[in-house]
Amino acid sequence: MNPFSLEGKHIVVSGASSGIGRQCAISCAAMGARVSLLGRNSERLQQTLSQMDGTGHRIYVVDLTVEEDIKTTVQQIVKDSGRISGLLNAAGISGTLLMKSVSGKKLDEFFQNNVYSAYILTREVCRMGHFAQEGGGIVFFSSIMGSYGETGKSLYAMTKGALQAATKSLACELAPKNIRVNAVSPGLIITPINENLPHITDPSKREELERMHLLGLGKTEDVANACVYLLSDASRWVTGVNLYVDGGYTAK
Repeated sequence: MNPFSLEGKHIVVSGASSGIGRQCAISCAAMGARVSLLGRNSERLQQTLSQMDGTGHRIYVVDLTVEEDIKTTVQQIVKDSGRISGLLNAAGISGTLLMKSVSGKKLDEFFQNNVYSAYILTREVCRMGHFAQEGGGIVFFSSIMGSYGETGKSLYAMTKGALQAATKSLACELAPKNIRVNAVSPGLIITPINENLPHITDPSKREELERMHLLGLGKTEDVANACVYLLSDASRWVTGVNLYVDGGYTAK
């Protein structure tokens, strides 16, 4: 059997309504998984669903900043589709803000969306009776900014660094259940959301960004392929790792 196959696995993907999360859902389905898609927008989740191969996929409209909603949604997912074999925590927010512009409210917003929601969703997925008895994989979405500095990225970077730290400790905690916990740290990925932004459309600025990534800028498929690996049996001996998917940004 192909060790990279997800045949027979039930994968939960948060942030599945757009960008990298959408591509992860599409790629997991292409590799044979049944996928439960989580997001805030029903219409965009339906758009993701329409691009997916296979059957048995379901969508769940949920606000991941509301703890009680996470609990009830995970319970419903397990009731509808059975135990969970893997979780991709792709939901989150980004932004560039100088420290002088960061308010306490903005701190709460970033940590709520990028850290607390992923942690609580992971906790609920790992509750007794929710995760597959044979184990599986959990993936947090960090960023190169969690390890490397850049002006205006301190707030975003703090949240992504927190996920890297959680990955290592949770890998230790969940190993007895044969649940692997890893993170992916993408570089600059071109998505429908950012492809029309000035730093992408301006030729000189884009050229500078491409120079920072030895293999050029990334596609959503590049990150999705890494996630498929971390969810598959091919990564059965990999846990506690932060996998850079950055086109060589961190090699310099």
